[in-house]
Amino acid sequence: MKLISVVTPCYNEEDNVQECVKLIQSVFSHYDNYTYEHIFIDNASTDKTLDILRDIASTDKHVKVIANSRNFGHIRSPYHGLLQAHGDAVILFVADLQDPASLIPEFIKKWEEGFQTVVGTKRSSEESSVMFTIRKLYYKTVNRLSNIDLIDNFTGFGLYDKEVIDHLRSINDPYPYFRGLIAEIGLRIHQIPYDQPVRVRGITKNNFFTLYDIGMLGIISHSQVPLRIATMAGFLLSFISIFIAAIYFLLKLIFWNSFSLGMAPVVIGIFFFASVQLFFVGILGEYLGSIHIYSKRRPLVIEKERINF
Repeated sequence: MKLISVVTPCYNEEDNVQECVKLIQSVFSHYDNYTYEHIFIDNASTDKTLDILRDIASTDKHVKVIANSRNFGHIRSPYHGLLQAHGDAVILFVADLQDPASLIPEFIKKWEEGFQTVVGTKRSSEESSVMFTIRKLYYKTVNRLSNIDLIDNFTGFGLYDKEVIDHLRSINDPYPYFRGLIAEIGLRIHQIPYDQPVRVRGITKNNFFTLYDIGMLGIISHSQVPLRIATMAGFLLSFISIFIAAIYFLLKLIFWNSFSLGMAPVVIGIFFFASVQLFFVGILGEYLGSIHIYSKRRPLVIEKERINF
């Protein structure tokens, strides 16, 4: 029988992991031609998540657990979990239960038809309408900047053939933008839209900094446009500055006694150019930071414990 690996990243999800296990059990109880493993990668939870997973794994050998030595972040830990799966197909299913398990049979069906990547894309969401609109605008912006066609409203929920996972292993990126890498690899991708429900239990672990981190990573991983904008803006602002300086010089020559430059244009000009410089220095810093992380070549995570492997 073919093996399908389900990978579930979790951090402080004590209210959801048991229900998550039951949902996956229910899905695969309808298949006689597949066996499955359910891999939880716990990112150093501070609640009872790991204890609950230990109890479940002691009676259910389908459930396997990787416990990280510390919190390695929301980008590295899920990616490491995917690379530890050795099924014929791998499904990424997060522990917050906002991705419907009922979509998994459709993933498997499309995979059986020959698609090597089957992903869920959010058609709508019961979260804040403002946040959903901001996310949609972000995806559109990144797609315009990117040098490849990224998948809109795609968070990682999907099924990936073992060939896709093998390609991810060969890339060996220490700080990977998983959503972009799936589009980068290409192969045969099928998208299935779904409506995301509201989180029932627990609270989201994302905040402004985590959202900014993955948002900026999506831009710098697949686009050099911000750097080129900085270069073009430098040229453009230089010409504008020379043009304005020439106008002021002529006005002073023509109206020597009546024309007064004043301090306001000088102060405004200094603050404007300083803010532009800081903005593009920040953009440059993001690219340099990415290179710095890559050059260190540190492992994605350090594992503390494995259960049922």
